Amino acid sequence: MATFVLVHGGGHGGWCYKLVAQRLRAMGHEVYAPSLTGMADRKHLMSDAIDLDTHITDVAELLEYEDLTDAILVGHSYGGMVITGIADRKPERVGHRVYLDAAYPVDGESLYEHAYPMIHQARQGLHEVDGVELVMPPMPGMASFFGVTEPELGAWTDARLTAQPWKCFAQKITFTNEAAMRAIPESHLICTSTIPGRDMALLKARSEGRVWDIDTGHDLMLTEPDWVAERLDAIANP
Repeated sequence: MATFVLVHGGGHGGWCYKLVAQRLRAMGHEVYAPSLTGMADRKHLMSDAIDLDTHITDVAELLEYEDLTDAILVGHSYGGMVITGIADRKPERVGHRVYLDAAYPVDGESLYEHAYPMIHQARQGLHEVDGVELVMPPMPGMASFFGVTEPELGAWTDARLTAQPWKCFAQKITFTNEAAMRAIPESHLICTSTIPGRDMALLKARSEGRVWDIDTGHDLMLTEPDWVAERLDAIANP
């Protein structure tokens, strides 16, 4: 049995891992899928203080208070920024990093810089609510932006998406223990369509070849939960 901590991307919450978490638990694994501060079931905590560091701290504290070690961190999309920061801060509690069609930042880089075309598009919807700058406001059909096109699943997703604090995308990540973070094994599960924008040689070298791709939408934990759960189980049981 392995312990997975599943970290969602922008606009999402722990709910997006429901299908994958069910499958992993059926395989005998322990699974945590927290919603980050201000998101989903924690949207009532929205404030202008929320940034990338807030979300890194959310999960770092989960590792501490649940006394988790050798945790397999899985980060989707923006969640790749978060799990990289957690592994840098708490390398002694992390056993593996899994990037799920995720950001893969270098020191001193923001998500805005890392994924400029997509995040610049999201920034066009920048608006302020109660003093908080937000992007990606939820609206009918938003699920299709994330590649969820099946009508019933899309409606379920639309009902749960929340706006994202802009500071999370704008803040640069800062490494304090990069050597220890890089020493933690990593794997990559990506959508085929994103391959052209990635340094595949670097990913394969750093992951010792643990790179898999699938032709599906960006929210692959929703569109292909069986495939994702099977790959994660394989990572836990090499």
